[in-house]
Amino acid sequence: MPTVPLPDDLRAALAGQLAATAPSAASAQVERLMVAYRGTTPTAAPVLRDAADVAAYAAYRMPATYAAARTALGAFRLRAGGWAPGTHLDLGGGTGAATWAVADAWPGAKHTSTVLDWSQPALTLGAALARGAHTGPVRGASWRRQPLGGAAGLPASDLVTVSYVLGELTEADRDALVGAAADAAGGAVVIVEPGTPEGYARVIAARDRLLAAGLHVLAPCPHDAACPVTGTDWCHFAARVQRTALHRQIKGATLPYEDEKFSYVAAARFPAAPAAGRVVRHPQIRKGLVLLDTCDVPPALHRTTVSKRHGALYRAARDTEWGDPWPPEQIG
Repeated sequence: MPTVPLPDDLRAALAGQLAATAPSAASAQVERLMVAYRGTTPTAAPVLRDAADVAAYAAYRMPATYAAARTALGAFRLRAGGWAPGTHLDLGGGTGAATWAVADAWPGAKHTSTVLDWSQPALTLGAALARGAHTGPVRGASWRRQPLGGAAGLPASDLVTVSYVLGELTEADRDALVGAAADAAGGAVVIVEPGTPEGYARVIAARDRLLAAGLHVLAPCPHDAACPVTGTDWCHFAARVQRTALHRQIKGATLPYEDEKFSYVAAARFPAAPAAGRVVRHPQIRKGLVLLDTCDVPPALHRTTVSKRHGALYRAARDTEWGDPWPPEQIG
């Protein structure tokens, strides 16, 4: 699985802003945050309450949130053709992981980003991190405090991202926020949630809301029909996260990476076609065989076996990763 590299300027900004954070103190803060994030009862207030919470979150979770958002945006961009956002709205963006991911997904694009969140300490740290950015869209982003529950009247934007925030809201507020995101989006909405059964359920509900608002799905699904993943299974993907030194200290980890599981949906208003199918499990490579589990059209899950006798297709299958389109549109 390829590692999603953290931009050098973001890595440096995190190190600079969090240099005074003691790993032992951050570890305790992170544990409290993880309990809050995994809780089943949504809150009426931000999970990130103060500067200490935000510093712990940025050290522990921002690289993973960035990697998941960047991977989802990459899959979306492959289907979006030449489309690029001129304006970007990051709902619940906190410290701005998705804003950094959008800038990296469309390098050189001259778009403007606005980050809305209900935690002022998160916005304050996000703006401080952005000051060290090499890219204009991050460095020039606007950071605004706004309650997310029942959000309405959002500024019109070409692209709206909603990453790792729906789990903090009540069901009614989630629906209202996704509806407001759809209303604000002139081009596309990308929603990312943890790759858990609960996160997947929130993504499916958001997907239904986006379809009802007139958008069509470009990724990961190859169709707008009901998801064929049912029962105790759930659709999710993984991004390999490049750990920072502080992250390794907080976790007491030795590996330079970890795998972040996430679920997502990317839907658009502009004309573009999704992939013919998508790999929804780790490919199984056997001697002379590659086994691929895919979601295809008509909506169904399939097991595809590709052998050496398939020639170039076999070579493509060996290079295929979990989450990639299948079959490949070009084989060479």
